[in-house]
Amino acid sequence: MSSCGGSCGTDSQSSCNSADAKLAQQDIAITKSLGRIKNKILVMSGKGGVGKSTVAVNLALGLAKKGYKVGLMDVDLHGPDICRMLNLTGSLEPPKNPSDLVPPLVYNDNVKVVSLEYMMKDRDEAIIWRGPLKIQAIRQFVADMDWGELDYLVVDAPPGTGDEPLSIAQTIPNVQAVVVTTPQAVALADVRKSINFCKTVEMPIVGVVENMSGFICPHCDETVDIFSSGGGEKTARDFDLPFLGRVPMDPRVVVAGDTGVPYLSTDEDTPAVKAFATVVEAVEQRLPAKGVSVNPADGLGMADSGGCGCGGGGCDPNKCDC
Repeated sequence: MSSCGGSCGTDSQSSCNSADAKLAQQDIAITKSLGRIKNKILVMSGKGGVGKSTVAVNLALGLAKKGYKVGLMDVDLHGPDICRMLNLTGSLEPPKNPSDLVPPLVYNDNVKVVSLEYMMKDRDEAIIWRGPLKIQAIRQFVADMDWGELDYLVVDAPPGTGDEPLSIAQTIPNVQAVVVTTPQAVALADVRKSINFCKTVEMPIVGVVENMSGFICPHCDETVDIFSSGGGEKTARDFDLPFLGRVPMDPRVVVAGDTGVPYLSTDEDTPAVKAFATVVEAVEQRLPAKGVSVNPADGLGMADSGGCGCGGGGCDPNKCDC
């Protein structure tokens, strides 16, 4: 009855009961699916254009490169880009048995991908949906897809604090956020809203990534601070949050995104790739898939030394004991 808002009459009682039964079955399927996933990460940002999807894709690939089983779920329903960034051209193949789970796209042996884009006949078609349809789609991404056993599920959300991140917070218990920002003041004003969103919905924050922190010259590899630098680290410190690292801009990241060959998770010996490797390592330490468990409130997860003495705001050499 609750799903019908209490407005059911006698004639529609059975349909209300049927809707409630389907919702309960889906809840069971969601719980079962999530029970096989060790760590859930929501990559979010306060505004668009900060490279959130780039961070999500390369974080998933960086963790997979370390040998972990990773799922990448694109819930940016109005602008799904993950398939294009990975050059995945496959389409949805329904299971032979209607009661079976739907297979995700496979990027490699360690990465599975789900995006609305690969379920569409025309990838350029606009998705004109209101909240309830988006919420149901996200629930189906968890309940109906064959994720299997995963060490990490990385979720790429659209910017802001609307239906999609809220649906993830309500659908995936124990999900934790990686908040992406750029250094300039406008982006930082919006990222503070994302941080407060996480506090409101009681979603722990793994840490803050400062993306586009300086520009790497393609000729000399020197860094120029186009958007300034250090704003993301300061915001993390102000909110007593871990700072996961700053990643400079590199023209090769743009080319890689367009060609579907992600760059930040490669073996290239460049400042941007090295910086992003630090971010991946920080996430791995704070959310270990194997071995000793690390409390997100403890520094950067220095398990052997009992945690970092700097607290949550990043590593301070003056008081670090790790």
